[in-house]
Amino acid sequence: MSGKKTKMADISSKKESLRRAVAEGFIEISKKTLLLVKENKIPKGDLIRLSEAAAVSAAKQAPLLLPLCHPVRITGCAADINPEKKGIRVRVEVKALDRTGVEMEALTAVSAALLNIYDMVKPLDRSASIKEIKLVKKSGGKSGSYERKD
Repeated sequence: MSGKKTKMADISSKKESLRRAVAEGFIEISKKTLLLVKENKIPKGDLIRLSEAAAVSAAKQAPLLLPLCHPVRITGCAADINPEKKGIRVRVEVKALDRTGVEMEALTAVSAALLNIYDMVKPLDRSASIKEIKLVKKSGGKSGSYERKD
């Protein structure tokens, strides 16, 4: 085991700025289950609305789940959840006016929404599979902007 200490990054000298991050993910589900989602007939309730709520709630909880994640003042969080041909795409945008970015909040939000979807469809579709979670873009701060090219 290394003797290196774990420490949270010191952001005290950073300037506050508007930080924005967009993350997305995808869960593959069966055609039968996808039809039930589209018709809002999942037995546990409204999968889209509950998953949006899970995303927003999770964004606010990121520092409690990730030991080195700074608490940030989130000024906005929106989840966009859409059925597609082979499953459901989740896209979340998080904004904050702070000294550090909100990438982890956006990624945590997407993860929670996908896990909520899995929880709601698992009685109907044990083959449901989370396929991806990724940062799509970020802006603000000293490191500037990033946008995924794929």
